[in-house]
Amino acid sequence: MLLLYLGLMSAAAGVLSLLFPLRFLGIRTRKRGLLALGLGFLLFVAGVYLPVSQTRVETARTRLDEFMPVYQFSEFHSIAISASGDQVYRAIWAVRPEEIRFFKTLMRMRGLGDSMAPQHRPILESFTAGGFQLLAEDRGREIVVGRAGDGRGSSKLSAEEFKAIHQAPLVKIAMNFRIQEVDAAHCTLSTETRVYAVGPRVVRGFATYWRMIYPGSSLIRHMWLRAIKLRAEAR
Repeated sequence: MLLLYLGLMSAAAGVLSLLFPLRFLGIRTRKRGLLALGLGFLLFVAGVYLPVSQTRVETARTRLDEFMPVYQFSEFHSIAISASGDQVYRAIWAVRPEEIRFFKTLMRMRGLGDSMAPQHRPILESFTAGGFQLLAEDRGREIVVGRAGDGRGSSKLSAEEFKAIHQAPLVKIAMNFRIQEVDAAHCTLSTETRVYAVGPRVVRGFATYWRMIYPGSSLIRHMWLRAIKLRAEAR
């Protein structure tokens, strides 16, 4: 991910320096600007072709483990909440886009568009009515949603079909919200997203996409958890 961003910044500095050398960056001539552009391109290509490792869960401990025991890409976030598990569970289903600052902008940057989370409608409800499907719902404990497709579109599958599909080309995404009660008035809420890609081109393409959008995706998850926390504690 770092290589991709360094490559893009170096290439951008190089392009600008071909017009007006950016002396404050040490690029004093157009020739150096061309070198910066070339270096940026090489760094970007290196970032695209970085090897992708695979993780396998041997023993399922969560419903997410059950649906996505093998994956190459993931992110995990958690937050402590001073509310009961039932209050948190209701808040997960109730949080709307307008409760999360820049949510619409960040979603558009990820290429998901406004249709995935229209205004004044709970986010998770919009997700499950759109491209995502509800894979598991253990009230007060865990919710799992997911989608599967060839990288260009997704198709509605049953929970069992989602588990079984593995043929290329494939991008399979699953996300959960998991509640772990500390006591009657406190709990920890976590969310994890996992992605399993099949096919050399699909893996490479998604790796590039993931490394580019990860900062924004991480910010969305963090702010989403905070919105759930504020709603649950207000009640």
